[in-house]
Amino acid sequence: MGTTEFEPKLITVLREGYSRTLFVQDLLAGIVVGVVALPLAIAFAIASGVRPEQGLVTAIVAGFLISAIGGSRVQIGGPTGAFVVLIYNIVEQFGYDGLAVATLLAGVLLVIMGLARLGTVIRFIPYPVTVGFTSGIALLIAAGQVRDALGLQIAQVPPEFLAKWVAYVRNFDSLNLWTVTFCGATIGLIQLWPRINRRIPGPLVALLATTAVVHAFGLPVETIASRFGSVPNMVLVPRLPQIDWTLLPRLVSPALSIALLGGIESLLSAVVADGMTGRRHRSNAELIGQGIANLASPFFGGMPATGAIARTVTNIKNGAQSPVAGMIHAVTLFMILMFAGQFGSVSNLLA
Repeated sequence: MGTTEFEPKLITVLREGYSRTLFVQDLLAGIVVGVVALPLAIAFAIASGVRPEQGLVTAIVAGFLISAIGGSRVQIGGPTGAFVVLIYNIVEQFGYDGLAVATLLAGVLLVIMGLARLGTVIRFIPYPVTVGFTSGIALLIAAGQVRDALGLQIAQVPPEFLAKWVAYVRNFDSLNLWTVTFCGATIGLIQLWPRINRRIPGPLVALLATTAVVHAFGLPVETIASRFGSVPNMVLVPRLPQIDWTLLPRLVSPALSIALLGGIESLLSAVVADGMTGRRHRSNAELIGQGIANLASPFFGGMPATGAIARTVTNIKNGAQSPVAGMIHAVTLFMILMFAGQFGSVSNLLA
């Protein structure tokens, strides 16, 4: 295989020739995924026990690096639902600085795994395992969205899967019919819009249309601001996490868990992307890219990141052609983080 197995896909794309047409497709896909990633990054951060902006920082820093130096053309990286329970437990025991150190150690382990060519092991994982893992992640994400889809009034949704459903059942009487209506309308519009126009992404149309209706008529539907508050406009300044050397031995096991879960999820996400695009990713380059992204994330106050299956699929369905789409997704989030605070809450733009 030679050294090309470690070559980022972005270099390959640029070598093949990157046209204006490809850029326009990547631009549209990247903006859509960036908008979709905004509430997800915030929600995963809160569910993991850290501040909302830390999820955004992770999606920006790690998301950009995973696309720029990873081994997949269309992989989107950032915080994911699969990490929630693990991160929450680490933060509870060691605080954010403990999580930052564990993430740094996990980044080192991922780079070592990539250099050791352990990424090729993914080829020996049975296909039913890949389907099961992907379906499991989809189920976790879907379970995490039930409160928002039904407008249930639950102060804190438990991170555990079964506990989530118990909470939903107990609070079902707080169902908001307006929320259910707009959730269904959004899904329906996304599905039907391609019959009208395939050039403009359906998710973007659905997001803008439903947001406009909610704000024009002042409907009682929860928004990003009413749930999470305004997005702070801030400059990304690196800082060295505080390391308690006495805790370092106890952080090795959490770091190994982060590295293994992140590596497996990112590679399986890349396999799913390959099945949808007909392309082939470079697994070892992907692991190295994931490792470097997780090394960088804690220096900006971020959390662990990996390939996000749902956002990667969204990226593909909206016409992404290269890693540039993933980089634009990160830039979109960065622009929101930098400038949204100057114009009020981001919910004035996005419901």
